Amino acid sequence: MNITDVRMHLHRRDSESRLKAYADITIDGEFVVHDIKVIQGDSGLFMAMPSRKMADDRFIDIAHPINSEARTKLQGIIMEAYEKAVAEDDGLEEAE
Repeated sequence: MNITDVRMHLHRRDSESRLKAYADITIDGEFVVHDIKVIQGDSGLFMAMPSRKMADDRFIDIAHPINSEARTKLQGIIMEAYEKAVAEDDGLEEAE
């Protein structure tokens, strides 16, 4: 699995929301997964895969890595893209 593109959409940074961003990834230049969330948890940032709410109020992932190695790799790529987007956004705010 090669992540060939990551597009980060920062959430309102002035908000107290735990949601920090959404990411869209392209896999092997052929398959896109939208709405991967970057969330501020109690012990740091983490990635949450796109999910759907079921009738019994549970959430299930619509798409997800099949093993822990793939999840770790994907989370590293997502977090790196998030940090880069935040740094770029900070640079834009300072220039204004």
